[in-house]
Amino acid sequence: MAETKVLHADGAEIVYDVHGPLPPADGRPVLLMIGQPMDASGFRALAARFADRTVVAYDPRGLGRSTRSDGRTDNTPQTQAEDLHALIAEIGAGPVEVFGSSGGAVTGLQLVTAHPEDVVTLVAHEPPITGVLPDAEAAHRASRQFREAYQAKGWGHGMAGFMALGSWPGEFTDAYFAQPAPDPGMFGMPTEDDGSRDDPLLSDRSLAVTDYVLDVDRLTSVPTRVVIAVGEETGDTYTARTGRATAAALGREAVVFPSHHGGFLDGEFGWPGKPDEFAATLRAVLDGA
Repeated sequence: MAETKVLHADGAEIVYDVHGPLPPADGRPVLLMIGQPMDASGFRALAARFADRTVVAYDPRGLGRSTRSDGRTDNTPQTQAEDLHALIAEIGAGPVEVFGSSGGAVTGLQLVTAHPEDVVTLVAHEPPITGVLPDAEAAHRASRQFREAYQAKGWGHGMAGFMALGSWPGEFTDAYFAQPAPDPGMFGMPTEDDGSRDDPLLSDRSLAVTDYVLDVDRLTSVPTRVVIAVGEETGDTYTARTGRATAAALGREAVVFPSHHGGFLDGEFGWPGKPDEFAATLRAVLDGA
């Protein structure tokens, strides 16, 4: 059973779960698992497959169980990285290993940029950084489309547009923009509008994640080992392309992991991956294989 704790950060109450003893009984670094906008609940299956390690997963400020009192609603890698810096200090077990998923991979890159002394190894799985793509301008346009659909028609239409973007193979060409707007019903999503406009994925609140600019000079000069990962099933879609392009910008190749963008998930969230195989690959990468 995980022990749930609260970090009293500047302008936020950060809730985090500790799986295993502190300090770690095996002498290995704490394994910190981070997502965005996913919170700690998304790492239950993966943490369970590291029962021999001390694992910490957290809810970013303003998401999941974590609250914020800083008067802001935007989710930026810089703010989240500072929260993680404070969390690592509170854990008090020294530098950590980090597995970052999606937006959490971007936060992990910012954490290493700002505080490389905090991280021994970062595995950044499919960071969605649009600016590294050769068709970045078109990708930004595609992103605006689903956000505009969300603002105009609500969650179902916005999410359908997001899924259309995420499943498109290759660059965003004229053929992509010539498609009719996707029907939410085709994805089993509601067509009616519930009036909410605060979804962290579909609103403008997390634009700083996809708009993040890599500090290549910094990331290639720090002692932290940085590994960029992509899923074997993600093919040539947006997050696989951003992952490979991020790796190339850092002068390395992306490591291929089993399954898809959420390959570490079990069936709990409706899109199961291959958590056993994913965990085995992550373990091998952390061990330096």
